[in-house]
Amino acid sequence: MQIKTAEILCVGTELLLGDIVNTNAAYLARTLASLGISVYHQSVVGDNPARMRQAMETALGRADLVITSGGLGPTCDDLTKETAAACFGRQMYCDTDSLEQIEAFFARRGKEMTPNNRKQAMMPEGAAIFANDHGTAPGLALEEEGRGVMILLPGPPRELVPMVDRWVIPYLSARTDCVLRSRNLHLFGIGESALEALLRDRMEGSLNPTLAPYCADGEVRLRITARGRDEAEAYALCDAEESALRKTEIAPYIYGVDVGSIEAALVPLLVEHGLTVSTAESCTGGLIAKRITDVPGASAVFPGGVVSYANEVKADVLGVDRETLAAHGAVSAEVAAQMARGVRLATGASIGISTTGIAGPGGGTPQKPVGTVWLGLSDERGESTHLLQLDSHADRAYIRTCSASHALYHVLVRLREKYPECR
Repeated sequence: MQIKTAEILCVGTELLLGDIVNTNAAYLARTLASLGISVYHQSVVGDNPARMRQAMETALGRADLVITSGGLGPTCDDLTKETAAACFGRQMYCDTDSLEQIEAFFARRGKEMTPNNRKQAMMPEGAAIFANDHGTAPGLALEEEGRGVMILLPGPPRELVPMVDRWVIPYLSARTDCVLRSRNLHLFGIGESALEALLRDRMEGSLNPTLAPYCADGEVRLRITARGRDEAEAYALCDAEESALRKTEIAPYIYGVDVGSIEAALVPLLVEHGLTVSTAESCTGGLIAKRITDVPGASAVFPGGVVSYANEVKADVLGVDRETLAAHGAVSAEVAAQMARGVRLATGASIGISTTGIAGPGGGTPQKPVGTVWLGLSDERGESTHLLQLDSHADRAYIRTCSASHALYHVLVRLREKYPECR
């Protein structure tokens, strides 16, 4: 049967209590989308057979495919298989191949298999069984014309993900007639509402590809999603849409494609041109350095940084003039410029970037309210500064995150001014 719609049903009282984060749903949704299967509902149900049966019946009534995760363990409250079997009117039997694999799993680890593990080899009649290479709970699929398809997967992601890659994707690929592929344009300096206003006609007029904006702290991601008969056709549609978008008013705000973050776009560009950057941070407290060094390969472009919270460190380590501090205060364009220059000279970096500001919740004044942040940038052409006036009611983490993002973005802009081909 052809599968076009799906519902994800995650099983486990621990999910409802918030004891663990449900990462399986996000992973499964992405996987199904890549196969051209639309997910219209996601649900979580506890380890209760009556409520689980109700959730399964509801899902089967509105989707071609139901995928569950969890409840395949050896304990008495692991009842997903038994409940699914009841939904399809199937009897349970002991699958000898599964039992042998479970016994071999314990033998390889030199551990005794307890009798309750035999429960994991019990399967509904007629099920397609998916071996578990990373645990003891096999997965399975039940299929019935007019009823639908139900795929049952173990809960631990380290077991679920390999099982999906090895077994589930091929199983579903044989039951779909298209694929979906996405491309993400990352934009900085424009808000989600402003972006949507510029693209509203395009978003409303196009069914394939579709456009969807997603906001983050200080930036926006624009997802292009195309449906095609195969991967090549879907990506060709993404290519055409991206090319058209780069001819619109949003083009100057695009800083990367499928890069994930500003720092992930910046570090390869620095590597490509043999450049380095160092950081002098006050209000961001090392966050810029942290984000740079989160990117693999950062050791080639980041010689070091200074967290200069105290004015004494600004003066003694970075060489900020004490008279400048006294005359203008630490949160000023003059200090930001000298911090950036000082760290560049101290580390021998190509570029120095600095932040000095008031992250709150206290410390603001009428002249310099919370959210006032000065950025400084220094390179061989000299120093430049930029004032941020962030929301004074925003929390400390937001102000620090946005300040760090703006600082990284200013380095990216400076590089693209010098190397226009890097777009």
